[in-house]
Amino acid sequence: MNSATHDNDFYAWTQEQAHLLKTGQLHQIDWQNIAEEIEDMGRSEKRQLESRLEVLIMHLLKWQFQPNLRSRRWQLTIKEQRLRLEKLLQENPSLQSNLCEVIEKVYPLAALSAERETGLSLFPETCLYNLTEILSSEFFPG
Repeated sequence: MNSATHDNDFYAWTQEQAHLLKTGQLHQIDWQNIAEEIEDMGRSEKRQLESRLEVLIMHLLKWQFQPNLRSRRWQLTIKEQRLRLEKLLQENPSLQSNLCEVIEKVYPLAALSAERETGLSLFPETCLYNLTEILSSEFFPG
């Protein structure tokens, strides 16, 4: 019954599982689906990290390679992404352990997005910025 509820009414399933846990009815818990949902929650946090880094790097590239178009809006987007990254990393400190690898992974997507938005095709194949620069509120390339 638990699995059918999980597949057909996720919200009802979450409420039922929470109730069963809180009341100690462990023999009725849908352990398999709970384990999968916990794994999915972790992957979601990692995807958020990747997405925020991608957007931040894209805007750093645009800032560097289009100096004549720099605007307060771009500056605020860079600041916002840094603050959101800082919050995410404070809430999930274990995500910090592989930030350099994540930057390498998302950089090609960030460069492609920057190319699509700017029409420029001069972005380097590897990231020009190190982790400290990317996360520093003081760093603006160029």
